[in-house]
Amino acid sequence: MANEELVSAVKRIVGLAKAGELDSAYVGYRELFSSPAFASYRPEDQRQALRLMVLAKVTASKRSPAMVEAHQSAIPPLTDLVKNLAEPGDHELLGICHVVVGNEDVARAIFRTGLALEREHNAQSDLCGSFMKRISFL
Repeated sequence: MANEELVSAVKRIVGLAKAGELDSAYVGYRELFSSPAFASYRPEDQRQALRLMVLAKVTASKRSPAMVEAHQSAIPPLTDLVKNLAEPGDHELLGICHVVVGNEDVARAIFRTGLALEREHNAQSDLCGSFMKRISFL
């Protein structure tokens, strides 16, 4: 992550999460992803920050409002990445966000599109397996 502001924000958020302050970390993610500056970061830097939240191994027993709001705030930048770059991994992140906010039908369609794209690249990839597993859970 090249941008110092982004690096600083992510370090602060990760520190909160490691300290067990998950809701505060999710508020930080929501603020980061909703900020006008976030859209100006390079796609790979946006993706890395988004991936930290979306693919985090969270031990929370249920979805808190802060968690849902953070995932909701990740949908617009992920939608832009999917629309502009058509990377299958971005489809996975976007689909997960839709699952967290309760849009399972939308998530299923996004996962299927991502699976089709990934099959074109490498039908034997771990990402294909991940998409298939996620689709089967919906």
